[in-house]
Amino acid sequence: MSSAYDKYDYQSYWKGREYEHESEVLAIKSFLKKIKKIKKTLEIGGGFGRTTPYYAYRTKKIVFTDPSAKNIKDAKFHLLKKHTLPESKIEFKQSSLENLKKTFRKSKFDLVVMVRVMHHLLSPEKAVATIESLTEDGGYLILEFANKIHFKEVFKNLTKGNFNFLRDQTPIDRRSQKNIKNKTLPFINYHPKTIMNLLKKHNFKILSIYSVSNIRSPFIKKRVPEELLLNLESTLQFPMGKIFFGPSIFILAQKEVKK
Repeated sequence: MSSAYDKYDYQSYWKGREYEHESEVLAIKSFLKKIKKIKKTLEIGGGFGRTTPYYAYRTKKIVFTDPSAKNIKDAKFHLLKKHTLPESKIEFKQSSLENLKKTFRKSKFDLVVMVRVMHHLLSPEKAVATIESLTEDGGYLILEFANKIHFKEVFKNLTKGNFNFLRDQTPIDRRSQKNIKNKTLPFINYHPKTIMNLLKKHNFKILSIYSVSNIRSPFIKKRVPEELLLNLESTLQFPMGKIFFGPSIFILAQKEVKK
């Protein structure tokens, strides 16, 4: 099974993006406080295991999946060697999201984590349907997606006279026309209402919405200490989630129990 990430150094992408990484960790940790008990967790598209250590302490078992053989290899080193998580705690599985239904039986996990994956998917509905089938009734989902209507994009469109931008749920593919023609990996920003409606359609109740990386500005990051930025970020994530301010949206949802 080949993957676009087999030829890409994903770990190097995060060098210089410590603020963005720590912002996502803040959101995940905050969500975990709202979940009472976790037995078995499925991480979809976990990359090299960047965020895994921050929820690993809360769960008895982790099934870590990614379509890239290189990412799986890097994740084993990152999690087992660097973070010294026990091998018995983590099962590594190279798999695309669409093949997970075939690999695991329905309703197996009481927490599903999918961060930095949705923007590579052309069909968010198929993704959410798959997640629904893999989540226990009453189980939880931590989902991240790239936000189409973040503040900078809204401002840019309004100044151009596009006053329908906020309501238009058509996703935006951030690839160049050349890359789209060459069929490179998609990079799609979705409207929050699109994702929220899909979650509701597939029996997920939305518990919390956080706006993440709210101060993602190279100019500010160079001039303001990271600790101060993260203190401000922590304060902003919940209130800014109400207006979908930031470039990245995190959702905590719970699968409804069938009556």
